[in-house]
Amino acid sequence: MALKEEMKPVSGGCLCGAVRFEIDLPTQFCAHCHCSMCRRNHGAGYVTWIGVAPGQLRVLAGEEKLVRYRSSEHGERKFCGVCGTSLFCMNSMFPERVDIPLANLEGPIDQEPQAHVFFSDRAPWVVLGDSLPHFGGKSGYEPL
Repeated sequence: MALKEEMKPVSGGCLCGAVRFEIDLPTQFCAHCHCSMCRRNHGAGYVTWIGVAPGQLRVLAGEEKLVRYRSSEHGERKFCGVCGTSLFCMNSMFPERVDIPLANLEGPIDQEPQAHVFFSDRAPWVVLGDSLPHFGGKSGYEPL
C-alpha cells in the first residue's frame, strides 16, 4: 500500500496583510452559509466557510490586530482591526471547530463546497446554479 502524501499547510490572511495565518488540513467541512449574520458581516449573498479544529489554525502575524465581536449568545467573530476583514468564527455549540471564510485562504483545500446551510434565510435575489443539497429550518441544518 502506498503512503498518502502529507497535506501541506494552507496560508491565508486579511485584505491589508496585517493578519496572516495558516491551517493544517484536513478540513471538517466546506459549505455555503446563507444566514443573515454572515450576509451582513461579509456584504455578500452567502459566505463559503470551512471548519478546522482549533489546533489546526495558527496565527502567524497580527494576532494583536484581531478584534473580537460577540455576534450572538453562542457566537464570536474575529476580524482584522486595520482593514475589517472577517477572519474567524467560533460557536460555543461547536467548540471542536473554528470556521474560516474560504476566500481568505490562498491555496487549495481538500474538498469543495458540499451544501448550502441556513438556506431558509437566503437572500431572495440569490440564484444558484448548482445541485448541492439545501439545509435550513430553525437549526439551519435540517434537510429541505
